[in-house]
Amino acid sequence: MKRITRAHPSERAIKWSKAAAFVLVAMLAAAEARREKACDTGWECSGSRFCCNGTITDYFKAHHFEEFFPRRNDSIAHAAGFWTYQAFIAAAALFEPRGFGTTSGKVTGIKEVAAFLGHVGARISCGKFYPNPLAWGLCYNREMSPDQSYYCDDSNELYRCVEGVRYYGRGAIPVYWNYNYGIIGKGINQDLLSHPELLEQNATIAFEAAIWRWMTPVKRRQPSAHDVFVGNWKPTKRDTVSKRYPGFGATMNIMYGDGYHICGRGFTDEMNVIISHYIYYLDLMGVNHESGRSLDCADQAVFNPSTKSSGS
Repeated sequence: MKRITRAHPSERAIKWSKAAAFVLVAMLAAAEARREKACDTGWECSGSRFCCNGTITDYFKAHHFEEFFPRRNDSIAHAAGFWTYQAFIAAAALFEPRGFGTTSGKVTGIKEVAAFLGHVGARISCGKFYPNPLAWGLCYNREMSPDQSYYCDDSNELYRCVEGVRYYGRGAIPVYWNYNYGIIGKGINQDLLSHPELLEQNATIAFEAAIWRWMTPVKRRQPSAHDVFVGNWKPTKRDTVSKRYPGFGATMNIMYGDGYHICGRGFTDEMNVIISHYIYYLDLMGVNHESGRSLDCADQAVFNPSTKSSGS
């Protein structure tokens, strides 16, 4: 019987096999290195590289919230008992994995929280009626004397007005008009078009809607307030010519550029009040603010202006 002999691999084939295995291991290692590191930080932040920077509760405590808004539960405040630290933290936790208050370390986080709450504190303050105006943030949760049109735009076919529903200003950064309730409601998975009253009934949802607006570009060719503040946005030549620079000033341009005519009009009282709240909150946190052209929007042209004013 003829013996069958098994061929042995040549030395060259063995070398090629080892080389291929080494290349495969190297490719896998490189792919792993390119993959973003994800961290979990308690219940607040998980599955994101931003969570590796810690969470808002690491540096912003309940006593800071009380220092920011000491008169919010005063007997003459119109939303006494509504706004709480717990509601803010619960809403913020939903956006920490996207970088809200968790981008680029503690100092940037403090500045962003102060910037966001600076907008909130200024927009729903009743401080102009009382001494120490910066202490009266979170005084309201709804518009007190709404326009009798109830902010219904019948021409908007995507977010049609619901019969009997009124779309006056509500929330931490007040939302007006049916289409804005529709857009923001879709963004936070709440039917605000049918139930806009949620923004004056649930403080967590009210903060969530405001943070979504801060974190999300709502117009084409326009960044988010978050991106212009933390440095993710790089201005183009057109932006520079229009005097739009990264920083707090540009957040006012994005949040109110169309509807409130705050930017590009010099140092108006409306703009200065928002800046004052931001600086005041930073002072309470022991952090210095930026200066110069990044702090205000006095000379900035509006980002991608709409054909009609819409408000927030």
